[in-house]
Amino acid sequence: MSIRLIVGLGNPGPEYEQTRHNAGFWLVDNLANSLPGCRLQRESRFNALVAKTSIAGNDVWLLEPQTYMNRSGQSVGALARFYKINPDEVLVVHDELDMLPGVAKLKKGGSSGGHNGLKDITAALGTQEYWRLRIGIGHPRSLNLQQAVADFVLHRPRREEQSLIDESIDKALHIIPLVCEGKLDTAMMRLHSA
Repeated sequence: MSIRLIVGLGNPGPEYEQTRHNAGFWLVDNLANSLPGCRLQRESRFNALVAKTSIAGNDVWLLEPQTYMNRSGQSVGALARFYKINPDEVLVVHDELDMLPGVAKLKKGGSSGGHNGLKDITAALGTQEYWRLRIGIGHPRSLNLQQAVADFVLHRPRREEQSLIDESIDKALHIIPLVCEGKLDTAMMRLHSA
C-alpha cells in the first residue's frame, strides 16, 4: 500500500507561520519546493492549498488545510473522498509534543494524543488507521519552560530548537520517496535509525 495523500498540519495566516504547531506545513512546503513544477494552490472545494505531483513515479496529492488546526478533517476527508483515497494511503505530518526537537518518527494508527488536528481527521476518515509522520517539537516541561501547552505550540521555537526541527524535517524528507513507493517498513527503519 503506497501513500497517495500527504497532509501537512498547521494554521493558516502569517501570524502562525513560524509557530511550532505549523511543523507539518513546514515539511510539506519543503517537499513541494523540492519537486520540479510543484506549486501548492488554493482549492476552495477542499478549503486547502493543494498540489498534485509525482514522487518516485507515483501520483501523490499534497494538502495543507486552511481551516485552522481543529477543523483539519474537513479538508482531508473531502479530498480523500473525492479522489477515492483510503485512510491507509494517507500520511499526516504534524508537530509532536512527546518527542524532542530533532526527532521524527513514522507510525500507523494510534490515538490522537490530544492533538486536535488528528482528532478531527480521525472523525472525518472514520478510523485511526492512517499514517502519521511526527515531527518532535518538545514539551514545555521537557524544555524547562513555564508555559501552557496551548501557548507553547502557538509560539516560535527558540533558535536552537528550530535548527533541530529543521534537521528532523530534512531527515524525514529523505524517506518520502520510500513512503510513496509503499516501502513503509524500510522508510520507518531508515528514519528511526537516522
